[in-house]
This record gives sequence, C-alpha cells and structure tokens, in this order.
Amino acid sequence: MSRKTKSASKAHPHLLSAGRIGVMELSNRVVLPAMDMNVCVDGEIEQADIDHYVARAAGGTGLIITGASAVAYPVGATSTKEPGLSDDRFLPGLTALAEAVHAAGSKLCVQSTHHGKVARIDTLNGRPLLVPSEPDYAVDMGALADNTIEELTKMGSVTAGRKPTFHTATADDISWLVETWVDAADRVMRSGADAIEIHCAHGYILGAFLNQRDNRRTDEYGGSLENRARLACEVIAAVKAAVGDRLAVIVRVAGAEFGQEGGLTNEESCAASALFEKAGADAIHVTGWGRNPFANFTDGPLPNRVGAYVDLAAEVKKHVGIPVITVGRVLPDVGEQAIAEGRADFVAMGRQLLADPDLVNKLAAGAPEQVRPCINCYVCVQENFWDDTPLCAVNPALGVSPPLVPEPAEAKKHVLVVGAGPGGLETARVLTERGHRVTVIDKSDRLGGTLWFSSLTTPDNERLLDWLTSEVARLGIEVRLDTEATTETVRALAPDHVVVATGAVRPRPAIPGGDLPHVHTGDTLRNLVLGSAGATDGSRLLRTMGRLGKLSGITKSPEAIRRLTKTFLPLGKDVVVIGGSLVGLELAEWLAERGRNVTLIEPGKALGLPMAMPRRWTAVRRAGELGVVVHREASVSRITADRVEFTVGDQQLSAAADVVIHADGTTSGAPLADELRSGGWSVDVVGDASQVDYIEGAIHSAWEVAAKV
Repeated sequence: MSRKTKSASKAHPHLLSAGRIGVMELSNRVVLPAMDMNVCVDGEIEQADIDHYVARAAGGTGLIITGASAVAYPVGATSTKEPGLSDDRFLPGLTALAEAVHAAGSKLCVQSTHHGKVARIDTLNGRPLLVPSEPDYAVDMGALADNTIEELTKMGSVTAGRKPTFHTATADDISWLVETWVDAADRVMRSGADAIEIHCAHGYILGAFLNQRDNRRTDEYGGSLENRARLACEVIAAVKAAVGDRLAVIVRVAGAEFGQEGGLTNEESCAASALFEKAGADAIHVTGWGRNPFANFTDGPLPNRVGAYVDLAAEVKKHVGIPVITVGRVLPDVGEQAIAEGRADFVAMGRQLLADPDLVNKLAAGAPEQVRPCINCYVCVQENFWDDTPLCAVNPALGVSPPLVPEPAEAKKHVLVVGAGPGGLETARVLTERGHRVTVIDKSDRLGGTLWFSSLTTPDNERLLDWLTSEVARLGIEVRLDTEATTETVRALAPDHVVVATGAVRPRPAIPGGDLPHVHTGDTLRNLVLGSAGATDGSRLLRTMGRLGKLSGITKSPEAIRRLTKTFLPLGKDVVVIGGSLVGLELAEWLAERGRNVTLIEPGKALGLPMAMPRRWTAVRRAGELGVVVHREASVSRITADRVEFTVGDQQLSAAADVVIHADGTTSGAPLADELRSGGWSVDVVGDASQVDYIEGAIHSAWEVAAKV
C-alpha cells in the first residue's frame, strides 16, 4: 500500500471501509442515490444510462442506485424517460445495466416507486392521479413570477398543459399496488441487480399515505401512524417474501417533511422506520422533503445546507437495528464523521458524484483535494422540471454518451491563457492534462477572477476556487500574476496558441449621475474591497478597508472577508443595487445580511436570472425575508449624491443611497482577441469574454476549446 493510500485510509477510514446491507456486501460506505437522468426511451434503459452509472461505479462508488423507476409504467410514471419495471421488455436494459455495474466493481440497486400525485404521465394521458385522499390544499406557485416564459412553457409542456385530476385509492387499488410492486421486484431480481429500494418519501404514493397532510382516510390505512404506514409495510413484506435472500430491500423515507403543517415529523419517521424494519427492510435511507417545490425545494429533497439530514438519520438510527443511509449534501468529511460517530452507516452523495464520478478513487488514493466539488448551483436538477437530462456546471461530461474524455494532444503546443478566472484556469487544466505546455497570465494579484469575488456572496464557489488553485499547483502550470496582457507581452512569451479568458465587460451606467464617486460596478467594488489596482474612487472608508485588508492579508481569504464584514463593513447604511439578475440579487442578499437597507431595482419582471430555478426561488424569498425592497419593471432616471430616482409604471420614486452598485448591463467582449488575431496569432475565447453565462459557461466553453487545441 502506498503512502498516499495509507494517508487516505487514515483520513476516511470509516467511509472507505466495507459494509453490508442484508445479503449485499459493499466495498465501501459511499452510495450514489437516485438522481433521475431522463435518458430512457419509453421506459427502456439505453446506453446513455449505462454509461452514466458505470462511470460512478468505475470511480469506486460502493452502491449505485438508479433513478426512480415506475413499478406500473406508464401508469404512475412522472416521465417516459424513467426506467419502467412493469413488463419484461424492460429486462434487457436492466440486465445490461446490472452486468456493466458489476463489471465496473460496484453493486446495483433499482429504486422502485409509483409517483402518485406527481405522476405527470398520468395527467398527460388523461388518467386521474392515484392518491390516498384528494388534496384539499393548493400549492403556492408565487415563485413562478421569477420564471421566464420559456421556462414556464417547458414545464407546462410535460403534461401538455393539462390539469391533474385525482382518484382516491380503493381497497382494490391498494391490493393492485402491492401485487404490482412484487411483480416489479421479481423483474429487478431476474435482472441480476443486488437490491431494490422502495420509495416511501417525496410525496410519491407510499410517502403520501404515510403523512397526515395527504392522508385523511378513516379506514385501516388512515389515522394513526401505524395505519398510515400499513400500505408501505404490506409492500415491504410482500417484496421481501418474493425476493428472499436474493435481493437486499432498502426503504427510503423522509426524516422530516418541511413547509406545510401536517407533514411527516422526525418522531413519526423514526416510528415508521421501526415498522419498516419489522416488515422486512434491510436498510433505511433517510431523506427529506420540502412539500412545495416552488417554495422550499432547497429544504428538500435537494437541500442547500451541508449535512442537512444527518441529524434526522441519527434519530432514526436510534430506533432501528438495521443500517441507516443518510443523504443531503454529504461531503466526504461530513460522511466520515457521521459514520465514525455512529450517526449513520452509509452516506449517499448525489450531486457530488455528478460533479466528480471518481470521488471514491481519489479519496482512496489519498488525494481528496483532487475531488471536483459540487457548487450547489442546482443547474443539474433544474432540468428535471421540464423532463430533460441534467447538466452540471462544473462537469461538462455529465449526461454525455459516450463519455466525454479529453484525448491526448497529437501535437504538443505552448498555449498562453490570458485570464485566471474559472474559464482560464479550467482551460489551462484541461490543456495540461492533454499534454500541452501552458502559461497563465493575469493582471490581478490572485487566481480566480470574478470567481474569487463571487465567493464572498456565494461561499460554495470557494470550493471550486480552491480546487482549481490546487489543480494548477498539482499540474505545475506556470502562472504569472500582476501581468498585463498586451501584444508585447504575448510576443515575448511566443506561444503557439492563445486563449483569451478575460471575463465580462461591466460598464458604468449610462445614467445621469452614473459617474459619481459612490456609484460602483462589480469591478470597481471588487477593487475597493480587495485594495486592488484601480481602486481610486469610492468612499474614503471603503478605500481604507481595502488597503488595510491588503496589508494584513485578510483579502486573500474570501472566508475571512465574509466573517469580517459581518461586524465591520465601512459602507453607508443605505444601498441601492441596480439590476436584479444573478449578481445583483446575490449582492443584495449579502449586503442585507450585513445590516444594510437595500433597495433592488430591476428593469425586467423576473429576478435571479440566470440562476437555476430552485436556487433562484430561494434567493428571492431569502432577500425578502432580509428586508430587501424590490422594484420590478423599474427604470432609473437619475443618481444624485444621496438618492436614486426611478419610475415604476406611472409612479416617480426614489430611494436613499449612500452607495449605488450597478449590476446591470454586463456584456461579453474580447478586444484583445481581435488585436491578437490581426497580429497573426491563433486565438480562442472562452467564458464571459465570449458569452456571459457565468460559471457553467466558463467551464463548459473551456472544455470545448481545450479539447480541440
């Protein structure tokens, strides 16, 4: 065993240790939970699905769980692109998947469900949705005010705009569900898979029976918790009897439901889990669920808080004697601690394994710093709202079949990358991996560009910054900071090819008063806070903070600045942010958290574009909770020394402003590229310099360019 591997075992000994669930032996405690990829064709698993799961299996993941698979497909399905389990025509795909996952060294679990009240295909096909009781509540859809027409159209197209109807489950329906589940489990067993997961959460049929809000029945399937858990227990017992010791049976349950009175509590979840164990479950997989996807999706099922459900799982574990799996932004160190402390037996990492399928192998090799981090941006899950294949902002290979792997370069070149932001650094990384010699130059005194500054308002971005910085060091990429890119600089370095990654253009507002010293763009504000070159305007206090921060080294750490500015932020009390897109909304929230009176002026109808929808909805809600005053469809007419004047419809309004931040009008632009091309150099442009699409655009364009040089 190498020194690195020994080090990894010491760092994550519990996470990397072997484990057992029922009859299933696993090489480690890392689980890929169900993450719907939406690449099946009419319920049949295709090669794209196999490629996706095999990549995670080959990356060392101990257990692979498929996306939600419909036991009665197409009845009770939410997509025609999810796996079906209701007919033998689905067996070839399931069998091929099981064989491929086994060949890659992992075990396969098939998640089984009937989607109940969210079975969109039933609505599409004119079937009523099967429910324990007809819903007597409406879901607040106010967050959709911050959606584009295109997004709303795509969401509505999944059901062709049809409205759902409902059918309250009868005794015959309940018997049919049990029989159908057994039939599906038999098919999973015959495919050669190792386990079946019975989904009893997220509002699907078994989860709906389990909670009081959806189940108002007065028969033996309603009322007490034991009655509400009866259907799930009957399914578990029947499946267990059918599969015997040929499959492990895992049950997924919400450790708690959020956002609506009557949702499942953790106390009820613990009691239900004990009943599930008695019925035959071999493990309990503890998730969470926000009952309104438009209001609290980031509470569950995909939380924005690290280790969100570990405490819930720990409580469940006190009530059962079988293994417990926890999920919910479980990072490696969090998972290691949870297992070491006996709070969970296995940990599921969904979005993190989408970002880096090789996570386990990197941990085992003693290189956790090489794990590409999920930045919690929700780009992946957004696609599920309109039944499309998930994307990943930091991993362009996700959802690509055959797998996207940059090939070694046929001819090795010296490539100059101008700009050390995410696009530039990722370009440099991929080019170096392909065998090119790369030099990175940047006029700033640090790596990261706008990614560095965005880490102040969005801490998850700091993980990506740390990873890129670590990769640059690991690969030995030459970096020259405090270096302005000019034709003379380029000529002196004599590259074979140049990649321009200089970022977006952020002009001052073309508004009367837009040139006043207290008016800032993102660039000037960054310069002031960091004490960087060009910090010549703005308040004396702000300039002083920048200089002191630079001298003390504080501004080298985004986390330190976040902490310091919560108690010391020499900025006026009243702040106006012009532009409510991604940057403007994040800044408004950040400043409001630090006690400022923030007015956000947005010329359009929607806030938070182009944030992915769940993150956007939460950010808008959070800004409101922090007291940010929002004006939509507003037009700024003038900025004075202490106010911003604007109109909304026929109203003439103004807001007090000690500081004005112009976060609108960001555009792409790469004049250096044009200048270099005219001088005869071969040039590509990546990131916001080519098209403003933030981190996702920077990373994806970097791969596209770096793969062809």
